[in-house]
Amino acid sequence: MKALIVDCLGMGSTGKRVATVDVIGAGPRTIGGVLEQLGIDVEIKTGDIVLKDSRLDKFDVLMISAMSVDLPTARRVCEAWKHVDKGPCIIGGPIASDPYEALLKVGADVAVIGEGEKTLEELLDKGLMDGTLPSVEELKTIKGIAYRVGEEVFVNPLRPIMNRREWSRYRPSTRLIECYPNKSYARVYVEVVRGCSNYRRVRIALEDGRKCIDCGRCYEGPLSNRVECPLKIPPGCGYCSIPSLFGPSRSRPIEAIVEEIEGLIKRGVRRIVLSAPDFLDYGRDFLVEPEPLTDPREPPANVEAIDELLQTIFDLDYVKRGKAIVMIENIKPNLVNEEVAKVLGKYLHGTTVHIGCESGDRMHCLDIGRPSSPREVIRAVALLRRYGLRPYVYFIHGLPGQNKRTVKATIEVMKEVVKAGVEKLTVYRFQPLPMSAFANFPKAPPAHKDPLSSMIKEEAHKLNTYLRRRIFLGRELYAVVGSVRGTRVILYPVKHGPVVLADNLRNMPLREGDLVRVLITEVKDKRYVRGVIVRRMRWGESRSPYP
Repeated sequence: MKALIVDCLGMGSTGKRVATVDVIGAGPRTIGGVLEQLGIDVEIKTGDIVLKDSRLDKFDVLMISAMSVDLPTARRVCEAWKHVDKGPCIIGGPIASDPYEALLKVGADVAVIGEGEKTLEELLDKGLMDGTLPSVEELKTIKGIAYRVGEEVFVNPLRPIMNRREWSRYRPSTRLIECYPNKSYARVYVEVVRGCSNYRRVRIALEDGRKCIDCGRCYEGPLSNRVECPLKIPPGCGYCSIPSLFGPSRSRPIEAIVEEIEGLIKRGVRRIVLSAPDFLDYGRDFLVEPEPLTDPREPPANVEAIDELLQTIFDLDYVKRGKAIVMIENIKPNLVNEEVAKVLGKYLHGTTVHIGCESGDRMHCLDIGRPSSPREVIRAVALLRRYGLRPYVYFIHGLPGQNKRTVKATIEVMKEVVKAGVEKLTVYRFQPLPMSAFANFPKAPPAHKDPLSSMIKEEAHKLNTYLRRRIFLGRELYAVVGSVRGTRVILYPVKHGPVVLADNLRNMPLREGDLVRVLITEVKDKRYVRGVIVRRMRWGESRSPYP
C-alpha cells in the first residue's frame, strides 16, 4: 500500500499559502511517522502541488491535514482524488473537530478527531492497510472517528487521550521533511508538549443557556476531577478547542525531541520551533503524576526540566555552532517569573515569544476562561524583554462579552505592553471553533463593521506602525532567503519577525535557504518591511546572537 498525505494547512480558499509561507507544521510528519513505523510507503505533498499536478494514480490512500478555514482547498484535493476513482480519503487535523463539514463538504470518507496515532493504527489494522476502507461494522467499533455512509454521518465516541508514555512510543518522520520545497528556510515545528493545562471554564452563558454554577471544581480538589464539568461545559478558554481535542498537557521525552531535531537538521532544516500550546507547561506534568495536569497555575513552571531540555538541544553541534536556530512560540504569562525569564533568555536570546492576552479587562478574562490577568501579561512582557527575548502579544476582537468597558481596558493594556517592551501586537477576529465552549456563538463581524472592534484594530495598527519603525528602521538583521526573483528577494528574519522584501543590489548569487545580512530601509505595509542586502553570510559565521 502506498499512502499520500496532503498538507493543506494554512491554504484557505486560495489553494496556496498567502501568510505563514515559512511554516511547516508537525501534524503531517507525525502521521507519516506512524505509517513509516508500520512499513508503509508514504509521501507528503502540499495542497498547491497536488492541485497543480493531480497525477494521483500511484497512491492507494489519501490523507488530508487541514484547518476549518482550509475547507475549500481540502475539497478540491478530495475532488481530484475522487476524479481518478481512487481508494479511501481520510481527513484529520483541526478541520475534523466538525466532522459533518469534514465529511459532507470536503467529501472525505473518514474523519479522525483529535489525536490520530492510535486511531490510524486501528484503521490500518481493520482494513486500511490493504488500501480499502474498513467495513461499516468495523468502523462502528473505532473510537475517535466519524465516517460517512452515503450522505449520512456517524460520529463515534472520542478515543481516550494517550498518557505520556503511550505518546512517547511514536516518532514523527524526519525523512518526510524532504517532501517540502521550503524546508531550507521554513520554521519547522517539533512537538514538545501536547494538550493544555487550562481546565478552567467560561463563566459567560453559552448559546444553549448553560452557565457556570461556580461549583469550584475547576479551581480546587483533585486534578483528575477537573476533566469533567457537571454541566458538560468544554474546558479551557472559550475560543480554544485544544483541551477538548488533545486533553491535559503532556511532555515528550528529551531524547525523542533531540532525535527528531537531529534528523531534521541532517536533512537541511535550519530553523526549528519547539511547538507547544504553552512551552512553559514542559515538565509540569512530571510534578503532578499520576494526576493529569489540569491546573494552569499550580505547580509553577518546572524550570529544571525546561533548562535540561534547552541545554541538551543547544549542546547539539549544529545548534551550538549557529548552523541551526531553535525557537519557541507560545507561553502563559502567569507562569513567567524572574527565574523563568532568566533561563529562557540564557538559551533563546533574540527570539520572539508569543503571549496571549485576548482582552485587557480582568473580569472579561475570567468570564472567557483565561487563566491569567492582563497585569500578568504586562509583567511577563517586561521580564522577558529584560532578559533579551522579543515578546509578541495576542488580542481578539469580537469576543463574547465584548463591550465598551472591555474595549477601553484592552486599548489601555495595549499601550502598557508597548511601554513594557512588546515588539508586536497581533489582533485576531473571534472565530467559533468546534468543540470549544464558544462553538455555537456567531462569528464576529469584520472590525470595520463593528465600532468597538474597529477601535481595537485601529489602535493596534497605530501602535504596530510605531513599533516597527522604532525597532526595525535603519537596523541590520540576519535573514534567510525564501525566494529570489531577479534582484528582488523575499527574506525571513532568522529568529522570526516581519517578512522583508529586499533588493540584491550587488547581484550576489543567492539560493533559498542562504543566510544574508539585510539593512531595513522602509517600514510601510503592516505585513512586510523593505531592505537592501548588505552581504551574504555563512550559517554559523557569527557566534554572537543573531540580531
